[in-house]
Amino acid sequence: MRRRSQAQWLRRDLILRLTLPLLAIVVATAALGAYTAHRLTDRVFDGWLLDAAHSVGALIRFEQGRASLELTPAAETILLYDDVDRTYFCVLQGEHLLAGRRGIPLEGEAESRYGRGSAYEGQVDGQAVRIARIELGAGDGASATVLVAETLAKRRRSAQELLLVLWPMGALVIAAALAILLTVRRTLRPLEVIAARWNKRSHASLQPIGDEDVPHELLPFAVALNDLLGRIRAMLARERQFAATAAHQLRTPLAGLQLGLARAALAPDIATAREVIGELSQSTQRTARLVQQLLALGRLDPEARGDLDFRVADLVVLAQDVGAAYSEQALASNIDLEFSAPAQPVLASIQAELMAEALGNLIDNAIRYTPAGGRVLVEVLTHPTRLRVSDTGSGIPEDEREAVFERFARGRSATGEGSGLGLAIARDIAALHGATVALGPDAPGGTSVTIAFGVTPN
Repeated sequence: MRRRSQAQWLRRDLILRLTLPLLAIVVATAALGAYTAHRLTDRVFDGWLLDAAHSVGALIRFEQGRASLELTPAAETILLYDDVDRTYFCVLQGEHLLAGRRGIPLEGEAESRYGRGSAYEGQVDGQAVRIARIELGAGDGASATVLVAETLAKRRRSAQELLLVLWPMGALVIAAALAILLTVRRTLRPLEVIAARWNKRSHASLQPIGDEDVPHELLPFAVALNDLLGRIRAMLARERQFAATAAHQLRTPLAGLQLGLARAALAPDIATAREVIGELSQSTQRTARLVQQLLALGRLDPEARGDLDFRVADLVVLAQDVGAAYSEQALASNIDLEFSAPAQPVLASIQAELMAEALGNLIDNAIRYTPAGGRVLVEVLTHPTRLRVSDTGSGIPEDEREAVFERFARGRSATGEGSGLGLAIARDIAALHGATVALGPDAPGGTSVTIAFGVTPN
């Protein structure tokens, strides 16, 4: 239900975002058109009224400061004739009426000024009229005023006809809205079909989804989805590999523990039982170490890199703490565990717990494969920033130096107990830190393993 409502919201948003601007444009256009048409109509009718006023004014004569008008009855009939509106006129010199009728106002509302006179609204005999007014003058200072008034029937009829012209714009709005609705539905329909197909396919298989018929605008989404499916496939493959490996590696020590317990139960005396229990103790320690390494291996998911809490830390302090944790193991194996580092701090952006695990694996390997009386050296180096563990063991042949980084892989000359996970874990942890792990011979013989960081923080 939630997915359906979200799809409806998308459709609604698209329709609103397309329809509302269109509606605003149409309304604004209609309003502007109506205003422009109204102004144009007024100018046309006002022009006719001013023409009539000037026609009357052409008949006025000025003699010795007095104005006179010779308007025959026939000319007055022609001037006032209109089959729709009623027309009135008057000619004034001051307060003196020369011709026409009284009662036409000299001022009014909604006045418009033109080069040939002015026009305004008023009332004559209780009827609304539009009045044109012109002023005429003679050289001796005499002047006269001509007023021509007309009722508004033709103007109102023209305004109604203009509104009828604007009505089709409403139909256009409805047609455009329907077109937008259909377009949005037809545009979203392929997306819904593709989404349904992808959803069905992703539930059945994690294989890449074909993008041959995907619209060009959705190709980045298809690529991202296929990339996500690929990462999920890789993650599941790692999980399956880890589960199979853990089951295989734990089967042997668990079987040994079970067999040891059976031997202890059947021991003929306390001394024999204690001997078996001692062997079980060592086997339990090795199994615990294996479980610890398997758990560390399971945590090293490349997808989790963004969730790691990287902080700037002093590698000198880290190496000292990790080395101190293995001092008793080195002492029990009669091996000199040495430490070398600059006097000043050496900083790097790391996840301290993981980096301690990586360095601990390197030190543990070095102690395990170094004979009694040997030496293991832990170094913190600069330019570039590095952690190095060197030993005086038998070393690793050059043709095996890449293979020993594989999980559960051990060199041909390896002796003693070991899981073959130490170097693999160190390499994976280094990769999460953007660092590299290099394997090489030590100067006095043996092996050195170096974790090199790409950038040293300021």
